[in-house]
Amino acid sequence: MTASAFMMTIDTCVNGISMQCQVRTRQHLADFVRDELGLTGTHLGCEHGVCGSCSIVVDGAVVRGCLMLATQADGARIDTIEGLSESGALANLQAEFGARNAAQCGYCTSGMLLTANELLAQHRTFTREEIREFISGNFCRCTGYEAIVDAIESVMQQQMAA
Repeated sequence: MTASAFMMTIDTCVNGISMQCQVRTRQHLADFVRDELGLTGTHLGCEHGVCGSCSIVVDGAVVRGCLMLATQADGARIDTIEGLSESGALANLQAEFGARNAAQCGYCTSGMLLTANELLAQHRTFTREEIREFISGNFCRCTGYEAIVDAIESVMQQQMAA
């Protein structure tokens, strides 16, 4: 088999930019955005879909980039931490994470922010326990989660008051 037999062309939109890319058929989406597109805010942790550091938004839903193949993104809209940060979509969350020291080493932060943003997009009030449950697929080894939950709760309260 030739090397080209292991390649596929996909059409996708990454952070608002339409593109056509050649991807390896067995390449994970996280590896594609990191290695091919240079968007290194997506981290690889466990590579088993457990830790959440590889989180990427695909067609509006947070997915584990280490479990999804790049070929599955054909025709999809992909938003990474870089794109959502640059657009300002995460500004309130990022400010609260910073103010509350909820991003200590930073390794889990991109996945936490994307997951928290997905939660807040529901525009309703959550209890602290519900927030904890929602982010439970994202592991943080530094903060003990209190500061993260505080930050998310603060942004939620700001949203509900607006």
